[in-house]
Amino acid sequence: MSCRDVTAMDLRTRDLWRHRLLTAQAGYYVLTGFWPLVHLSSFEKLTGPKTDDWLVRMVGCLAATIGVALGVAAVRRRGYSSNVVVLATGSALAFASIDIIYTVIGRIAPIYLADAALELGGIVGITLTRCRSDAPPEQAAEASA
Repeated sequence: MSCRDVTAMDLRTRDLWRHRLLTAQAGYYVLTGFWPLVHLSSFEKLTGPKTDDWLVRMVGCLAATIGVALGVAAVRRRGYSSNVVVLATGSALAFASIDIIYTVIGRIAPIYLADAALELGGIVGITLTRCRSDAPPEQAAEASA
């Protein structure tokens, strides 16, 4: 189904879901990013011990920063900007890939597969909400191509 085939109500519903997805992803990244910065021992209790605390903190800072950027985009209703879509899906794909690869080889705890599932679910959600209600017809056609 192309964006041209979707009713106005369907598009408004997709806009709402896109907003919710970005807000959830933003919140998740901010919370999980700040967690090791605020209380590393509880973070390691759930995710397993780490050898390089500085690296855990660096990834936390990056995740929180991505979360803040996605949150700003969600608040400003900029969820269809190509920059926001690339940041949301690219970061989710990066986190999911690392989660899956390093869990499979036994380097990180299996709890990271739950994170991978959330990340992949977010990518699916962003993909399913690719049409927007305020797009001009030519832009809607591009989005469905």
